[in-house]
Amino acid sequence: MKHKEIALNKLRGMGDEVLEEILQERVPSLQIPSRGTGNIIYNEDKRYFELGDRTGTRSLGNVKQIKKLAQMMCVGNFCKELVNIQKTATMREMYYVSEGWDVGFDNQQESNNITEDIEVTLGVSRENLGLLPEEDGASVYGDITLRDDDVEFNALRLGKAGYTIPPTIDDVEFVDSNVERIIAVETMGMYHRMVQEKAYDRFNTLIVGLKGQAARATRRFIRRASDELQVPVYICNDGDPWGFHIAMVIISGSAKLAHVNHDLATPDAKFLGVTASDIINYDLPTDKLKDIDVTRLKELAADPRYKGEFWQTEIKKMIKLGRKAEQQSFSKYGLEYIVDTYFPNKISAIEGKPLE
Repeated sequence: MKHKEIALNKLRGMGDEVLEEILQERVPSLQIPSRGTGNIIYNEDKRYFELGDRTGTRSLGNVKQIKKLAQMMCVGNFCKELVNIQKTATMREMYYVSEGWDVGFDNQQESNNITEDIEVTLGVSRENLGLLPEEDGASVYGDITLRDDDVEFNALRLGKAGYTIPPTIDDVEFVDSNVERIIAVETMGMYHRMVQEKAYDRFNTLIVGLKGQAARATRRFIRRASDELQVPVYICNDGDPWGFHIAMVIISGSAKLAHVNHDLATPDAKFLGVTASDIINYDLPTDKLKDIDVTRLKELAADPRYKGEFWQTEIKKMIKLGRKAEQQSFSKYGLEYIVDTYFPNKISAIEGKPLE
């Protein structure tokens, strides 16, 4: 695969750069983009966070940096072998493998940080370097045909649990799809409700269950689906600051992953979740906002990702209302109500036409 070849070439290039300096009898060093908050910038045009131009030098000429540079070389070599033999390892497995290296890690976080250093230095995601997280991806259900490891299948033929997005989603080919939109929902409870009510057929949609805060593989899948299927993406979350944040990480990325947001963020995705206006218009059951909720809402209001009129209006309205609501609160009107009434109303309003 092309992305694997790119990863391999960049890994070799990093090693060759250090080796060449040694052969030239110069002190080896690498330029590493800064991941500090001062170098994380919200790009108004791209509508996601990205890294700025600041870099730091990691050099064997600095005693404090010798260990970290050596660790980078060890991790880079480990990744090169993984890509060469077309295997993967979890971040945890690599941490234990490093116990056999001359330069190991003191803890898992140190290992994770070095992996991020390599990611940002090479501009290659850890998944394409052969390193995977422990958590599973989300579930997908709908009329999409995929090819994974030379096996072709349709997500509608895998049972109601659907297709589980693997961390290596870039290795999966999107063969064909007849869907007109994608709806990603925060909870697996809502995912199963939509499958039971045949929302995939009624709205001709691909249903994605996020399992809370979406994993990197899930965000990558949504971004690829948006680009390759050329259909609108909707995100349905709870009506509280935490649900808003889960949706916005999918839409505009996170500051922590500024170096890979170009592959993970889906800036054209629309929020289909519960708003303060919905709480009022649908007379939903609610819970009182806690002090931490209000504080978080005010933080969101000051975040550049939420500067649009829609978000500013709904955040201020929620603070004034002093209430929050979950997606499941629509069950007040019956289990089928959210699929029979709420989704058609919201999608029609966004798309400017009634659903066919």
